[in-house]
Amino acid sequence: MAVEAGAHALGFVFAPSVRQVDPEMARGIISRLPPMVTRVGVFVDAAPARVREVMVECHLDLVQLHGEESPEYCQELFPRAIKAFRVRDGTVLSQLPLYRLGAYLLDSYVAGVSGGTGRTFDWDIAVQAKRFGPIILSGGLNADNVRLAIEKVRPYGVDVSSGLEAVPRKKDPEKLRAFMRAVAEAEGVAA
Repeated sequence: MAVEAGAHALGFVFAPSVRQVDPEMARGIISRLPPMVTRVGVFVDAAPARVREVMVECHLDLVQLHGEESPEYCQELFPRAIKAFRVRDGTVLSQLPLYRLGAYLLDSYVAGVSGGTGRTFDWDIAVQAKRFGPIILSGGLNADNVRLAIEKVRPYGVDVSSGLEAVPRKKDPEKLRAFMRAVAEAEGVAA
């Protein structure tokens, strides 16, 4: 459904979460995807060997790391690593240059939560972060605000999950289509 609506990448959560999938389930979905859709594995503080194992097993293109992974950890997976940074304030900008990554994902900070908070953060910080490399904007995005977010930040990409759900784990088809229409409009593409 996401691919039909125009998504360029799909994330598969391998970390403990209500959205977690096992490698077998992910492999089954991935085997049916068109070739130009990027397959992303989402991990939180998993052992690097396990991440590489799942990447091979599931034919993942990239990994998105949402834990306390160090710059050295991420370097082992470069250029196929995206590191998520939870933005509380502008101090996050001092962390980014410590990492060599394919992209930096900026998400909202909520104590004790690794992602999927449904909350936005100060997008001016994301604009400033672009000087360090490609930025993927996340955190509280939905069909009502994604166009403004794209117009303001001009990120490399946007990442959404909970903002498109009817209930946890279940995407709402109309929310998904409305989100993708708003993304296309922000990019100046006819939806």
